[in-house]
Amino acid sequence: MNLVIDIGNSSAKIGYFGADSSHSIYKRVDSSELPAIAMEMKPDFILISSVTGDAETWKEALSDITSDIWILNSQLPLPFNNHYKTPHTLGTDRIAAVAGAQALYPQQSCLIIDAGTCIKYEWLENGIDYRGGSISPGLHMRFQAMHTFTRKLPLLEPEQEAFLTGTTTQEAMQSGVIKGTTAEIEGIIEQYKQQYFVSNVIICGGDAHFFERQLKTPIFVVSELVLIGLNHILNYTIDNLKR
Repeated sequence: MNLVIDIGNSSAKIGYFGADSSHSIYKRVDSSELPAIAMEMKPDFILISSVTGDAETWKEALSDITSDIWILNSQLPLPFNNHYKTPHTLGTDRIAAVAGAQALYPQQSCLIIDAGTCIKYEWLENGIDYRGGSISPGLHMRFQAMHTFTRKLPLLEPEQEAFLTGTTTQEAMQSGVIKGTTAEIEGIIEQYKQQYFVSNVIICGGDAHFFERQLKTPIFVVSELVLIGLNHILNYTIDNLKR
């Protein structure tokens, strides 16, 4: 059994996968709960991805459960060719999202969009060559920026209903952020389709379902893409050990 752990700034997400990946459990948990949950699940193999820089600490904390624990970093072998020029700066969440697309759509070219704090676009060509991507501010970051860098604009939360022409300041802000971000995503998708043959457009992240209702372009929403990708990388690591 595999346990994959995605540690964020405020919480963690875990995925528990059976030997053939057909049986899986996904949970969002408080980081302090991780040791007890891992002990209860009794996994054979563990892969840790952390954006907080404490992966080694967690590896030590979980070492009593199994000795087969890995940390996702730029040194860990990947199931795809990484053409990123600075792999040591590539976020592990970006790596995992690409691996998730590869696992779900093998040998296919995928544009992956992770709509979270930032919106990250990743291009996986022919299911094997990761070429890179782009990063832009997410919904909440855009609202936060307008509030922080002006004197009078309020701090707003995204609303599903946004009018093209706002008749109040709040409506105008909603229009600018929601319509603007949606136009950005659809524009990026269109540029990729003009330049490459895109088999699938996959969206994940905390705002994935929000954009699912906004976008006109056909997309696949895979909420747990990062955890699926972590499990794919873990299986690849285990298979390499057996060779």
